[in-house]
Amino acid sequence: MTASFIEKGKLPRYNRIKRLQQAAEIFLLQIIEMDSWVGIVTFESTAQITCNLQQIVNETVRQDLITYLPTKTDGGTNICAGVRKGFEVIKQKYSNLSGSEIVLLTDGEDKNMSNCLTEVKNSGSIIHIVALGSNAAQELEQFSDMTKGFKFYATDTVDSNGLIDAFSGISSGSGNISEQSIQLESTAQSVAVKQWMNGTVTVDSTVGKDTFFVVTWDRSTSPPDILLRDPKGKEYRTSNFTVSDLNLQTARLNIAGTAEVGDWLHWIQNNHTESQVISMIVTSRAASLAVPPVTVKARMNKDTNNFPNPMVIYAEASQGSLPVLGATVMATVEQETGSAVELRLLDDGSGADIMKNDGIYSKYFTSFKGNGRYNFKVHIQGRNQTVRLGRRQSRALYVPGYIENGEIKMNAPRPEPSNEEIQANVGSFNRVATGGSFVVKNVPSGGIIDVFPPCKITDLEAQFEEDKIHLSWTAPGNNLDEGQADRYIIKMSESLLDLRNTFENATSVNTSSLVPKPAGTKESFQFKPENVTIENGTIIYFAICAVDNASLTSEVSNVVQAARFVPPKESLPDTLPTEVITNSVPKQGSLSDMLPNDGINDGINVSIIVTGSVIAVLIAVSITVCILHKKNRKGGYELRM
Repeated sequence: MTASFIEKGKLPRYNRIKRLQQAAEIFLLQIIEMDSWVGIVTFESTAQITCNLQQIVNETVRQDLITYLPTKTDGGTNICAGVRKGFEVIKQKYSNLSGSEIVLLTDGEDKNMSNCLTEVKNSGSIIHIVALGSNAAQELEQFSDMTKGFKFYATDTVDSNGLIDAFSGISSGSGNISEQSIQLESTAQSVAVKQWMNGTVTVDSTVGKDTFFVVTWDRSTSPPDILLRDPKGKEYRTSNFTVSDLNLQTARLNIAGTAEVGDWLHWIQNNHTESQVISMIVTSRAASLAVPPVTVKARMNKDTNNFPNPMVIYAEASQGSLPVLGATVMATVEQETGSAVELRLLDDGSGADIMKNDGIYSKYFTSFKGNGRYNFKVHIQGRNQTVRLGRRQSRALYVPGYIENGEIKMNAPRPEPSNEEIQANVGSFNRVATGGSFVVKNVPSGGIIDVFPPCKITDLEAQFEEDKIHLSWTAPGNNLDEGQADRYIIKMSESLLDLRNTFENATSVNTSSLVPKPAGTKESFQFKPENVTIENGTIIYFAICAVDNASLTSEVSNVVQAARFVPPKESLPDTLPTEVITNSVPKQGSLSDMLPNDGINDGINVSIIVTGSVIAVLIAVSITVCILHKKNRKGGYELRM
């Protein structure tokens, strides 16, 4: 069940009412699943039910629902009145609010929200909040926190698609991924007169059903010139798109049947007399019930952050239970003030990334420009040549050998995944996912000094090569995993405890010839140990730190050992080399010590993937949506809020 609360206060500012119509129309026509129940409530100083619950059973119901979206605004912001009216809509059909969902959008400040906090908490409803603009009520996050709902924040930057992305990030939670809308593209840009916005959207074999191409613009009353070409060369022009009588700045094309697999090319020309923002949004659903689609989930490590702590962005790409590897993942972070920041997320086991090749792409975020709400979304692209499915990895410790009664015994080599297991081709694809919003506090107003050291190196490896030591690791950055460090400090010792407990007092390795590479690059360094006699049974331990140009030093890396010995021939398996054994040395005294050093952290790490949170501001417009879901093919309905 869905009730939309649209506060009719200050929406005319920044053309918010038009943007709201565009976003809510996409939600009602393309996102919300069949068999859901939807109702709409608007509120300002008071609240009104504009549409009682209707079950979406066909396209006619969807088209009818968008006629109830507001077209003008008045004033005032009474969020509690809107929420209570939403409860009233739901109770007209269901006596129990438990499990129902409400989407609450507002751009206004309301100092009386505390009046209904207890009522909301005890209702059993789930409330998703969308804060529009910098003045949206600071207390909004309390509603979503108490009810386990999502948090979204949309700036007034019209070329960001923030409001559309927020609505696209809300699924009804029916539990059936084949019925949920999947966003393939969301891009917008300011286009000069007679200039073009061109692009490519890949429709992969796992999607294609119920595919929509939507073009929006923000100034002219007639659509731009549109040319869309499918992979087989069939062309769709402006005349093939439908322009709504209610929303004259949105053109929509619904591809009949299942969309062709491959690259869809589009060219859009601004034929208006002045520059305007043009956007392209593409959504689709799973092509088959039997094949799960490629999906992306985006999250931050926490929804409220106190400077100078960094944030971590996560994007998990998967197809069913299998991780998707080799994709290009870009995150765009928007804040209330300042331009958007773009970051490339990596799945290489270094920096913020906990485990290599697990399908979870990660990056630290440290570009804080001020206090307040931030939002982010991720674009993920896979190409035939690089992207593949992986397998869930074991975290069990591999022990290459052991000593029994004074004799060295060798275990069989660590089994490596076969190409057949990890090279299943996914094919080219595009996905967009919003990660919600988060709040940052305590950012100094006078400018930010360098407070972030290089990140800890977690994948240091060491091995003997004749009488020399070969070290390898992934380069950290100047600020955690971004940029380039200034220099390295490498220490060695024949005592594990001495190196671990008194790193600064251990023997230094001459690194004067070692110049750090950019973050994420593989480093390699070879040298001959001084004042150490290399013989059979020699074990040397190594650790490394990175230093940035502000003399900030990273944490000490994982400690590794290089051990040289020649095992007795009778204990050797036929396929085992006879020269060298290397092994990462785990930290002492915790379960995390049981992890191997194979490109992942030297401890057990849990990715905290949490929907972002948001901060406060003022304004006077709100919308709320409540959704009723049909249970998975078992009859009856479940309410989710």
